[in-house]
Amino acid sequence: MISPIGRTVEEDIREALTNEPEFRGEYERIQPYYDAAFEVAMLRARHNLTQEELARRIGTTKSAISRLESGRHKPNVDTLNRVARAFGKRLVIRFEDAEELTGGVGAAAEPHSGAMAAQ
Repeated sequence: MISPIGRTVEEDIREALTNEPEFRGEYERIQPYYDAAFEVAMLRARHNLTQEELARRIGTTKSAISRLESGRHKPNVDTLNRVARAFGKRLVIRFEDAEELTGGVGAAAEPHSGAMAAQ
C-alpha cells in the first residue's frame, strides 16, 4: 500500500522501528495480538466461515470474533483454544528468541505467522 507521500506503509513502519524506541516498544508489545488475529482470520477464511458462523461454533458473539480478529485486544487463551477445537486443531504456543521475532526490521512490518498457530 502506497501512502500519500509516496512511501509504502511498510517503509514507514521499518523507519519508525529503527528510529523511534517508543514506537518499537509499543509495536513489539502488541505484535502478539496481531499474530493471533491473523491466525484466527486466516483459519476462518480457509474454511469459508463468516465471523457469525465461527461465533456460533465456539459459543460467542460475532462482535467478540470481530474484536479478536482486529488485533487490538488481548486474545484470551481459552477463546483461542475454542477456535482451534472448532476446526479440529489444537492451539500451540511457544517461545522464540527475541532476534527471531524482530529479526530484520522488514520482517517486523508484517505479522509473522508461527509465533502462535493452531496446528
